[in-house]
Amino acid sequence: MELDLIITGGQVVTAEDVYQTDIGIKGGKIAALGEGLQGADSFSAEGMLVLPGGIDAHVHLEMPTGTTRTSDDWYGGTKAAICGGTTTVIDFVEPEPGQLLLDALEARQAQARGCSFVDYSLHMTLTNAETETLAQIPAVVRAGVPSFKTYTTFDGFGLGDVDLLRVFNAIHESGGLVLVHSENDAIVQHCTAGLKERGLMAPCYYPQSRPSEAEIEAIQRVIMLARVTGVPLYIVHVSTAEGARAVERARQSGQTVIGETCPHYLLLDDGCYQHPDPVNVVKYICTPPIRSNQDQQALWELLNSGGLSTVCTDHCAFNLKGQKEMGLDSFLAVPAGLPGVESRLSLLYTCGVKAGRISTQQWVACCSTEQAKTFGLFPRKGQIALGSDADLVVFDPQREVVLSRDGDGRPGKLHEAVDYTPYEGVRLQGWPAATFLRGALVVQNQHIIETKPTGTFVCREGIQLTGGDGL
Repeated sequence: MELDLIITGGQVVTAEDVYQTDIGIKGGKIAALGEGLQGADSFSAEGMLVLPGGIDAHVHLEMPTGTTRTSDDWYGGTKAAICGGTTTVIDFVEPEPGQLLLDALEARQAQARGCSFVDYSLHMTLTNAETETLAQIPAVVRAGVPSFKTYTTFDGFGLGDVDLLRVFNAIHESGGLVLVHSENDAIVQHCTAGLKERGLMAPCYYPQSRPSEAEIEAIQRVIMLARVTGVPLYIVHVSTAEGARAVERARQSGQTVIGETCPHYLLLDDGCYQHPDPVNVVKYICTPPIRSNQDQQALWELLNSGGLSTVCTDHCAFNLKGQKEMGLDSFLAVPAGLPGVESRLSLLYTCGVKAGRISTQQWVACCSTEQAKTFGLFPRKGQIALGSDADLVVFDPQREVVLSRDGDGRPGKLHEAVDYTPYEGVRLQGWPAATFLRGALVVQNQHIIETKPTGTFVCREGIQLTGGDGL
């Protein structure tokens, strides 16, 4: 068999193993593994690691907030993603009131079509438990979207326990997975009202409006609601030690619960809210807030132990100028979210693998393989095996970069369409040298080779996870 391309000399890293082999690609798929392969073209990965392409199952691109819109659209956001070694993202569909779920799905697909540098899929957001809405869930699953996002807080989005049970049960009956943004709404409202009464609305007070207790209580509660219905549960952006431990306990009991955390919770701490200049505080406002150093260390430990399974970025970029600065007088006016889709792989390699917090295989697992398995992308994505998509990252473990929004000639200038990075000046060792999407070289040495976006929608046929029978 004549191969299209051979990636030679690299050390292959998967979630299970590290080994030396060449990779043969044909028709966009991995077609051969071994030595002495013959092909029409070759790419040397000598001295480098070869990984399955990164998967980021939690991004917000071209998302309206009511007062503004995220600075990264599908074109710019996915360009940044693939420059950083991410080859698949999963974003969200947020239906308008009264809009049919399938109509909202088609509108969101049309927005991304022809604009994405990476392959992509979508989660469906559910903001009510009306019978007419729940009846549409099976059709959404058949359309290739078997994962559904819910919230326990936010006006117009948050669901109470009765509605959550109805939604969880309907998703379980349809063979789907539920994602939950978990914060106790009553605690958030109570704390915010107290700050308002005392006139403490400057950005530095933001963490007090959404204390750790709000997340911890909500995570524990939705785990129990999911147990009653039997639905597989995915907790997004876990930021607290106790929230992560609740996920770990549920997993140890045999319940299907997956915990996600984000780079900003692993690498930043709540000291970022204490800067005397509010301009340097609003940069870090995200939901939930960045927590203590003790929480940060616990999250690393639970990622290492398997209590937490995935690291996604929750990439939700807003410019400091004209967007974040709207809230200099009140944290309620700050659009919440941080950028980060481009630097995730390298941040986790330097601060996780090189620092001895996680293994090389765990790095690949949490940034790719576990997400593929959780969201119905495996075995097509997330592994290096015969028949899988040739989404591959050739990663240079020796390359040094200093992360920068503006750049000064150094490697490490970011492509994200936002005027700051929360990791400005962070020095990393390890950065993608090349990224392949379905066998095509798209990025080499931080330069886009394939200038036309070729990402396609990935239809997920179903979730492979096993939930319970419920009560």
